[in-house]
Amino acid sequence: MTGKKKDRGTLIVLSGPSGVGKSTVIAELLNERPDIHFSVSYTTRGPRVGEQDGVSYNFVSREEFEGMIQRGELLEYAQYVGNYYGTSLKVIREQLEQGVDVLLEIEVQGAATVKRKCPDAVLIFVIPPTFEELSRRLHGRATDDETVIQGRLEQALREFKEIPLYDYLVINDSVPNATGEVLAILEAEGCRVKQRLPVLQNQMEGVSTL
Repeated sequence: MTGKKKDRGTLIVLSGPSGVGKSTVIAELLNERPDIHFSVSYTTRGPRVGEQDGVSYNFVSREEFEGMIQRGELLEYAQYVGNYYGTSLKVIREQLEQGVDVLLEIEVQGAATVKRKCPDAVLIFVIPPTFEELSRRLHGRATDDETVIQGRLEQALREFKEIPLYDYLVINDSVPNATGEVLAILEAEGCRVKQRLPVLQNQMEGVSTL
């Protein structure tokens, strides 16, 4: 279902541990809701097999990223497993002011910053059905050695402790189910009074009382 035009867009934050399947869920979500603007994050990590610059991430050097920090160009940024990740402030502002919903895929540090700067943001955390399944998915990617995988699993445990920061918790036991839950969340958020009241007020302008 395509979202209805609003006075201001909703900022949606999607987080979850590495290997939980966030990218797959997001791809399906954007297929269902092409009106959502997916903000492509900047990162200093190298691209994985199949990732494209400007599509998966904006891949930049550490020097370039630190320059963006100094110039105040980022809504949020954080370091994760030794690499920087961050979100362009200008792009987010432009889209939200045009009434477009914006989706960010960021880790818990960045999500906490966004929530502090943008209290109306909707934060969604994606978890695997079991921790064992997360381990299986990370090993199945065959992109990292065992030391890196163990580091990601330890990081996942730390991230789980930050779940109370979030508004919603989605279990990715299957991509269709997880995507359906995210769509339901966005539908519910769009029905909030703060979203629909301005539309009602516009409709009521000029209407005389009986």
